[in-house]
Amino acid sequence: MTQRAAQVQEQAAEAAAEGFNAGEVIIEHVANSSLEHPLIHFPTIAGIDFSVTKHVFMLWVVATLIFLIVTVTVRRYLRQDRLVPSGFMNALESVVEFIRDSVVQPSVGDKWTSTWTPLLLTLFAFILSANAIGMIPVFEVLGLLNHWLLHASEESFLGLLLHGGSTVTANFNVTAALAMISFFAIIVAGSKAHGAVQHWKNLVPHGVSPALAVALVPIEILGMLVRPFALTMRLAANMTGGHIAILAILSFVFIFTDMAGPAVGMGIGLGFSVPLAVGISALELIVILVQAYVFTLLTAVFIGMAIHTHH
Repeated sequence: MTQRAAQVQEQAAEAAAEGFNAGEVIIEHVANSSLEHPLIHFPTIAGIDFSVTKHVFMLWVVATLIFLIVTVTVRRYLRQDRLVPSGFMNALESVVEFIRDSVVQPSVGDKWTSTWTPLLLTLFAFILSANAIGMIPVFEVLGLLNHWLLHASEESFLGLLLHGGSTVTANFNVTAALAMISFFAIIVAGSKAHGAVQHWKNLVPHGVSPALAVALVPIEILGMLVRPFALTMRLAANMTGGHIAILAILSFVFIFTDMAGPAVGMGIGLGFSVPLAVGISALELIVILVQAYVFTLLTAVFIGMAIHTHH
């Protein structure tokens, strides 16, 4: 018993000496859950681990919520006798009309609006929903419930689910996949409008000398590759940066508590950290909408450029 007590005291002393590690806490709250301890194990195929991490799980959650909410809302509206929508269906119809009339139609033209509105609307809805869900402290609340009531082990599904971030659009793998969808949509759009061969010929403007065309082709191909890279980095960096800023500001409470005691830490929290974090959170609510809009708008513009090459 004496030896055990000494070990416990030694571990407590080491923990006290280490203090609060803001970097570890921030990374823990924004990173994907570790592939070494996935939520669901799947075999590795062709060197790719298909196990389900927290961000993969959140992808499923976001997609399922969008599908269920939209399906239930539309079916309920179709069962009604009146033609004028109300409630959430009215808001949903406003979003569809906004994306169609203000984003897609000016970019791709009247002829191709119906063709590309479903894809661009899906991108907008998914990105906006994923951004918004990342702002809801669901797993923080689950963590408190687990600490006080549930007491689930670290190796349980709930215990593993509490680790890592919940904003999937802060994961560069996710935004890269969305950008690749945009990349191939641009190629398909150009090929449908001009033919597969002519689309690639359109990389070089008509009337350009062969010598200049040789120089323009690699530049245009590089530009094609830069577009999905820019879409990837812009969305992921903005979503990650906002969460890191909020967590860094809140970390001042614990840092000053370790340095000067609970009273000082509480004072820093009430006077500085909490008000500033609330302000940044309000700004993040604008960012989640703007980033979904920008990603969708740029994709529409790039598709329109592939269709209307003469412009």
